[in-house]
Amino acid sequence: MDIAHLQEWIGRTETRTDQVTAAPIAALTATLDRDDFPPQSGDTLPCLWHWLYFLPIPRQSELAPDGHARLGGFLPPVPLPRRMWAGSRLEFHRPLRVGETVTRTSRILGVQHKEGRTGPLVFVVVRHEIGDAVVDEHDIVYRENPRPGEATPMPPAAPSAAAWERAIHPDDVLLFRYSALTFNGHRIHYDRRYVTEVEGYPGLVVHGPLIATLLMDLLRRNRPQAEVARFVFRAVSPLFDTASFAVCGQPDDSGDTVRLWAKNATGGLAMDATATLR
Repeated sequence: MDIAHLQEWIGRTETRTDQVTAAPIAALTATLDRDDFPPQSGDTLPCLWHWLYFLPIPRQSELAPDGHARLGGFLPPVPLPRRMWAGSRLEFHRPLRVGETVTRTSRILGVQHKEGRTGPLVFVVVRHEIGDAVVDEHDIVYRENPRPGEATPMPPAAPSAAAWERAIHPDDVLLFRYSALTFNGHRIHYDRRYVTEVEGYPGLVVHGPLIATLLMDLLRRNRPQAEVARFVFRAVSPLFDTASFAVCGQPDDSGDTVRLWAKNATGGLAMDATATLR
């Protein structure tokens, strides 16, 4: 792997302008099974829902076999087949509002190669600045497909005590709707034959940003007036449509910080997150 060549992408930028329209908000509200009023001009956009906008829209002929856009444009052409959203660090300076037109500027901050237990890993860090409202540093990890017979490592145990907990049933309709809302063509989320036979997963993979959105939604359900200043999350192990999972939360004693996490059906940690409130 020519890591020096991949690092030539560091500093590359991309700019997209979009309007915060009401229809995607209403659609995600329904997908999350919320009973909110229809969005109106001037309403605030919930935290993380900016992922409904600034969507890449590659032509069909520009897609790779996994359903993603072919690499080598804005993102470096990492020669590893698995691509995953590993986590993000977000700062919310002000809310975005329905009807607002905003420009997002994205920059490649880093490209790093590491050797993991299962082989080579490449980490790409992208910083998105969404007007003066949101800063979103996004970690992407690339890795090899598993070898035949390779054992899946057990995730660490999730915290045992939670003030809030909600069960999520990730059927293929939920995953399809979120893929459609984010124009995400990655086949691991909807193509069962591809995900099991090519990438070796046991079922359809639940989107990392969907899990993070469900964690933030849990906070909104229990602290509807809370204003989030910062949100950090890290994917620990994948979740699949083959079993239910839970999103959980525990405020600290001050009430200024909330730990949020997702756990699989056997209590293993899938995602760990922290929300800092104003």
